Amino acid sequence: MGTGAFRSIAITSAEQPAEASPAASGAVRKRGGSVDLPLLLIMATMLTFGLIMVHSASTDFSLRFHNDPWHIFLRQIVWVVLGVAAAYLVSRLDYHHWRTLSLPVMILTLGLLIAVLFVGDAHLSSIRGLYGGSIQPAELAKLVTIIYLSVWLHSKREQFHDITWGLIPMAFILGSIGGLIYLQPDISATATIFMLGGLLFFLAGGDLRQIIVLFVVALLAGFLIVQFSSTGRARIDSFWFGLLNPVEADYHVLRSLEAVVKGNLFGVGIGLADTKLLGLPLAATDSIFAVIAEELGIVGAIVLISLYAGIVWRGMRIAAKAPDLLGTLLATGLVFWIATEAAINILAMLALMPFAGNALPFVSAGGSSMLVSLIAIGILLNISRQSKPGAEKQKEERRDYGAVLDLRRRNRRRGLSRVGRS
Repeated sequence: MGTGAFRSIAITSAEQPAEASPAASGAVRKRGGSVDLPLLLIMATMLTFGLIMVHSASTDFSLRFHNDPWHIFLRQIVWVVLGVAAAYLVSRLDYHHWRTLSLPVMILTLGLLIAVLFVGDAHLSSIRGLYGGSIQPAELAKLVTIIYLSVWLHSKREQFHDITWGLIPMAFILGSIGGLIYLQPDISATATIFMLGGLLFFLAGGDLRQIIVLFVVALLAGFLIVQFSSTGRARIDSFWFGLLNPVEADYHVLRSLEAVVKGNLFGVGIGLADTKLLGLPLAATDSIFAVIAEELGIVGAIVLISLYAGIVWRGMRIAAKAPDLLGTLLATGLVFWIATEAAINILAMLALMPFAGNALPFVSAGGSSMLVSLIAIGILLNISRQSKPGAEKQKEERRDYGAVLDLRRRNRRRGLSRVGRS
């Protein structure tokens, strides 16, 4: 999808009134569309699939470390139920209320990130969790960053041409959140935060020169992190040596590739993989894609990737039909985040990018990732609920570069640099 497509989504949404009164919001709800049924079906399939694979990947580990083969699986069911309940509640909350909720939630998140540095639980040379590692504020920070930046960018969209209202505050927000996460250290989460910020800044109509400056600064910061971080440097070196000679790849990646090769086209069958029993690290969490590839083969892996593609498809449709720019920013940021998390996990397991330790959304065992990912889906469902029937058709009648046409790459007009510029 080209940059023109993303721009047109933001522009067509910006044509709607920026601030809706309570009465207007109520009118939108009365005339609004129904919940996105394709997205619900995709999510039901994804969660069922994830639970099956978590049970298959975690049985041996649960038995050895918890004396109960069902321990991790049952805990995952609890998190799925909590996540679904949270998603339902959020789907009933008018997303415009995030204007007032975003600041308190951001303050709470920053407080949790600071608390991790002082009272967090150490695990594998990192300090990322609270309460035995069951709460990971970095996962919450990704979601809250999208919400806060969407609200902030929406309110300041007319002032982005001024660097004092655009790039500088943006850099301060991202630097505060990313810096606290980096100190844990969690390099991949820090990079994700900056990528999400850059995307939302672009969609909101940020000046192209400021976007280029932000991109250059991000690259420079990434280079410095790799040079001065032993973890980052080790992962880059391992990735590079693995590209030159797969035998010299990181042990984790080697075992993952072994599982993928064993799976072949159709896999060995659910529950029959042996790599998870013979040294594959973190089989139920970071490496669950390798277990899927071994047990269900390339076909099963493609089905999983197709489900993520379906989430992106529905998310972009929701963004295109959002009643206003705030809805567009939220929907696009959330779906881009989910897709990025999935891509990083899968590519790392296939030795196509440095190992990052990201969870596979909706599939990996883990409470924080599951909970915040399902809350993101709840926000998407609320935006779809408030979309007006026929909204896209009305936009296309007003402007021939409507969101749907551009999303399907039928449009060849250049993207505009700022929202509101005709």
